[in-house]
Amino acid sequence: AGQLQAMQEQMVEAQEALGDKTGEISSGGGAVTVVMSGHQKLQSITIDPEVVDPEDVEMLQDLIIAAINEAVEASQNLAADEN
Repeated sequence: AGQLQAMQEQMVEAQEALGDKTGEISSGGGAVTVVMSGHQKLQSITIDPEVVDPEDVEMLQDLIIAAINEAVEASQNLAADEN
């Protein structure tokens, strides 16, 4: 039972360590930058004012989606590396 408890403690520590790690991903050549923690919590989104075009909101939405999806993937890789 002691070994199982030790493994559980290691898992908890690894999870906590993941929460401290963040990945910064940008799309559109830095037009949109998102920061996501190892727990896949979105921490910030930065949007370059130059890409905010009222005529083309769809492009901005696509850039945000691309950056977030990439950040989720990167945080999953962080989690995989921890294990």
